[in-house]
Amino acid sequence: MFAENQELFLYTLSFLVFALLIWSVAQQFTLFSLKKKQQIFFSGKSAKNLEQIILENQKALLSADNDISDLYEITTKIHELAHLGIYKIGMIRFNPFRDIGGDQSFSIALLDGENNGLTISSIYSRDGVRVYTKSIQNKSSQKHPLTEEEKRAIEIASSAKSTEIQEKG
Repeated sequence: MFAENQELFLYTLSFLVFALLIWSVAQQFTLFSLKKKQQIFFSGKSAKNLEQIILENQKALLSADNDISDLYEITTKIHELAHLGIYKIGMIRFNPFRDIGGDQSFSIALLDGENNGLTISSIYSRDGVRVYTKSIQNKSSQKHPLTEEEKRAIEIASSAKSTEIQEKG
């Protein structure tokens, strides 16, 4: 029985040897390619140097994290300080004498983030210019009554998200 199938067995075995030879050559090319990439990666560096490089990179990352935390704290403090500064502005131009002249008088409200600040009003007439200021706390004046124009300027300023100058039209 073996003699009858000997030729078939020999062909099958030859085919398997040939297939294994081709597979071995393909594996050699793959291994050669990997060795080439490894040589490029490790060229001029020893394993000790790579460990040192990794540790240095880790230290740099920790330092960057600390710097980012510091910058966040500084930004928060700057934001808090900016909130205390005057950055809301409202302006109204008006004519105090209905039939005479133009809109040469004005009221300006200058407020901080908590709606505290001051108003400056200028009344223009033929005789001269009068300038008045009033301190503002929480959108109102404690000592002096506000005019309608000053109230409107305060409303414009307190509704402003950033520096905005609006005029009554």
